[in-house]
Amino acid sequence: MNDLKELIEKGRKAIRSGDTLTALVCFERALQLENSPEVSTYYAFCIAKERGKLQKAFELCRDALDKEPSNPVHYLNLGRIYLVLNNKPEAIKAFREGLSLAQNEEIIEELHKLGIRKRPPIPFLKRSNPLNKYLGIILKRLGLR
Repeated sequence: MNDLKELIEKGRKAIRSGDTLTALVCFERALQLENSPEVSTYYAFCIAKERGKLQKAFELCRDALDKEPSNPVHYLNLGRIYLVLNNKPEAIKAFREGLSLAQNEEIIEELHKLGIRKRPPIPFLKRSNPLNKYLGIILKRLGLR
């Protein structure tokens, strides 16, 4: 059991440092010792990032969420998988769901990495309005934003 905790912690540290290949090895070994939902979601993120097995990753996350719907770690890893797909809106949605369940520093770090959007140049128009969109691009290129 002690080996399992060490493998999980080593894998989590590897993910935080950006070394998902090492994390993948750790979580593969951890899954052999115990197939828990938490280990499987970390493993799911690693296989999505390193092997591109997105379908399998989503299946593992959905299964873990069915078993433990109140664990924010599952939402953290689901959000990370969405980021592998470059789907920021869904990733943010998953991170926020996880934060609504409990305070999680890793989720907060992921949200900070994504950054905060600036107000649109013309606030009374929608963000998707072409005037706002292109004015924002021009202002950014000029360094005024």
